[in-house]
Amino acid sequence: MSELDDLYQEVILDHNKRPRNFVLVQGANRRAEGHNPLCGDRLSVTLRIEEGVVRDIGFVGAGCAISKASASMMTEAVKGRTLAEAEALFEKFHGMVTGHADPAFSAEDLGKLAVFEGVREFPVRVKCASLAWHTLKAALAARSEVLESVTTE
Repeated sequence: MSELDDLYQEVILDHNKRPRNFVLVQGANRRAEGHNPLCGDRLSVTLRIEEGVVRDIGFVGAGCAISKASASMMTEAVKGRTLAEAEALFEKFHGMVTGHADPAFSAEDLGKLAVFEGVREFPVRVKCASLAWHTLKAALAARSEVLESVTTE
């Protein structure tokens, strides 16, 4: 295993053990539930959006290390972004893990999220890594205070 692979694994394990923003956001005005029926991972994403900007985001739930680390890192990446920027980030991340990214895309464009680039080699893990992101997308599309539900199927 290369030093880079070791670093990536270390980042994922750290976010799994100490997930960031592992809370239900107080005053949330968007919420969605995500479920991966293949492995049973479940999570809830809550957002407080003000003036088109994600002011706060959190998640709660249970899942594998990849799923939890992806949700943790997603919340860090999305907080403070506009809705359009958050949706664009979803598209880049999804394209990277599914292997359908724009030809001009570089994983380095996603910063720390590039640790999930290798997931596309393991199709079963793609759904684990993308569950939080699909749930985020559903929450972004939800009308105020409406609970949306999404699965990876």
